[in-house]
Amino acid sequence: MEVKPASGENMSQFQLFASSSGLMMSLILLVLIVIILWILFTIIPVGLWISALAAGVNVGIFTLIGMRLRRVTPAKIVNPLIKAHKAGLNISTAQLEAHYLAGGNVDRVVNALIAAERAAIPLQFERAAAIDLAGRDVLQAVQMSVNPKVIETPIVSAVAQNGIELRVKARVTVRANIDRLVGGAGEETIIARVGEGIVTSIGSSESHKAVLENPDMVSHTVLSKGLDSGTAFEILSIDIADVDVGKNIGAQLQTDQAEADKRIAQAKAEERRAMAVAKEQEMKASVQEMQAKVVEAQAEVPLALSAALREGNIGVMDYYHMQNIMADTSMRTNIADSGKNDSGGQTSPLK
Repeated sequence: MEVKPASGENMSQFQLFASSSGLMMSLILLVLIVIILWILFTIIPVGLWISALAAGVNVGIFTLIGMRLRRVTPAKIVNPLIKAHKAGLNISTAQLEAHYLAGGNVDRVVNALIAAERAAIPLQFERAAAIDLAGRDVLQAVQMSVNPKVIETPIVSAVAQNGIELRVKARVTVRANIDRLVGGAGEETIIARVGEGIVTSIGSSESHKAVLENPDMVSHTVLSKGLDSGTAFEILSIDIADVDVGKNIGAQLQTDQAEADKRIAQAKAEERRAMAVAKEQEMKASVQEMQAKVVEAQAEVPLALSAALREGNIGVMDYYHMQNIMADTSMRTNIADSGKNDSGGQTSPLK
């Protein structure tokens, strides 16, 4: 009788242990199921697979797993693929995945293809992918083909043949050329060529008044030059937005030239004056030199006379006679000089 209570207590403990073990196993099983589902939904994008099946796009579950293994984000491939399928485009998963692995923007390329399809613009996936990989916005290019873009040039300064400056601002309406997007020049080339054409057209005009009267003459001349060759755009029209009269460049150039000529003439005159002053100084030095020679020669006269007297070549009376002649000559010279001064300074009373 004493064993039965012990057996009943053991049974209750066993049942409690069994229930605890069952609860623990249930929790472990639940955790394992959650982990498996998390791994499943992480590695295998089941949501994308269900979305693709609902949209009628055949994307295998193993294809999605392969994208994960190739480090490709499945959402960036499946969502554009669904969009392209709904738009009626025939694009495969391999094409989109290859473009993604090459570093392209898959969603932008698909959007551009859809826009081109709606606008009846012939555009293949390979060309759109090449344009995108070249660094250009293919969607913007398609939009520019449908809705042309207006490029406003900076103010271009040009001078007519009469020397008057004209400041012109133009608006260029362009449309993207899909075939030349790869390797074609950009907007900067268009602006530069239009500016060059404006300068050439105004420079060939005889007067600035002709340009002011007919500004469309400039636009027609520039448009006829085929400025869009080799660019990624097609020029539809060139419109002159504003024309302002600037400076009189011709008169300013003539003034500058006259000022330069005057400075050159002044420099040459200064050079001649400096040469004349130098020549004058040379002549003064030459006169001084000659006077020194005269003084030197005069200093030799007494020596010569002394030698002649000693040698008996002249006598004393000859010497005195020569002195009288020299004194008479000096007197006559003084009288002649005083007569010149009187006639030049005042009128003689005898006249």
